[in-house]
Amino acid sequence: MKKWQDLQRITDEGLIAVIRARSTAEALKLVDALLEGGIRLIEVTFTVPGALEAIRALKESNLNEKMLIGAGTVLDSETARLAILAGADFIVSPSLQMDTVRLCNRYQKVVMPGAMTLAEIVAGLEAGADIIKLFPGDVLGPKAVKSFLGPLPQAPLLPTGGVSLDNLEQWFQAGVVGVGVGGELTREALATGDFDRATQTARQFVEKVRECKKSSTSG
Repeated sequence: MKKWQDLQRITDEGLIAVIRARSTAEALKLVDALLEGGIRLIEVTFTVPGALEAIRALKESNLNEKMLIGAGTVLDSETARLAILAGADFIVSPSLQMDTVRLCNRYQKVVMPGAMTLAEIVAGLEAGADIIKLFPGDVLGPKAVKSFLGPLPQAPLLPTGGVSLDNLEQWFQAGVVGVGVGGELTREALATGDFDRATQTARQFVEKVRECKKSSTSG
């Protein structure tokens, strides 16, 4: 699939599940549960032991056609290249690293560097970032999105951290193109081993995001 198609799919879906598990096996179980709940965008973070193996296994499975698999918590261009070679469809970083953005553009992969200031957002856009990840979202909040989009209405922003079912509508009303959700989706499943809970929560998030996007489009 071409980069522009992946980017379109990310903005159409609007919901990235951020996977932080204790093992590759646990991450794969979690992905299965989230897929059952309707989630189609998965970010496997490099805090997961064996993250590369998990990405490779997901890309080689029959889930490949159903989901886009990204790599998260990518701290440098070397890690980004390894993730891309393992099959990652997109790269997410907690901060803005110019070398990583350049490398992803070289390989024509969607790249989302992190930012929390206006200057970082502008620098990311100038460097060629496809989407700017607002992080940490729980510190910035939806009001920050409106402030950023005042002088930068063209900026595609996607918050991660602090996104919940209760505030999803606020984020989309503020103008984000999507959200990244981690603990709110997976915390209970990882704590109890009941992955059906992750499926149920995923369904709630998917439905709520659809409602929010439909409302923001019609508005």
